[in-house]
Amino acid sequence: MNLARINALDQPGFADELGWIFEHSPWVAERAWNARPFVSWESLHAAMIRAVDAATGEEQLALICAHPDLGARAKMTDVSVAEQAGAGLDQLTQIEFQLLYSRNDAYKKKFGFPFIYAVKGAGKHEILRALEQRLNSDAASERKTALQQIARIAWFRLTSMQESQ
Repeated sequence: MNLARINALDQPGFADELGWIFEHSPWVAERAWNARPFVSWESLHAAMIRAVDAATGEEQLALICAHPDLGARAKMTDVSVAEQAGAGLDQLTQIEFQLLYSRNDAYKKKFGFPFIYAVKGAGKHEILRALEQRLNSDAASERKTALQQIARIAWFRLTSMQESQ
């Protein structure tokens, strides 16, 4: 899909086409629609980020919680499965899986939401290191970091749309 077609969509169509960019949160696309026309993919991404930034704390938390645990062997969206597989999280050894599972669990207990990491271009060891380091963060910093990582994930997803034109 190209920007001209995206700009021509009505709000429901826009949300249908782009609602997946932010995991299970089509409200981001619905709100970004008002910023049309987009002159670039960057301006589209920026409008979506502004929608997240303007959201309530509860909406932001729901967006964070909509993301699956990294390395989880649970039902995920196809795009999440592909992203995690690209980082090797589908090929963890049993020990690596247990480590990731226990760290994810500790993270979720400490912060109340899943560990979010934009995995594209990262390997499983880098992700495990980041998880270990971020367990030492405070709640406010970690929430901000989670939203920054979600913004990166959204950019990667928009880039994949652009590349498929």
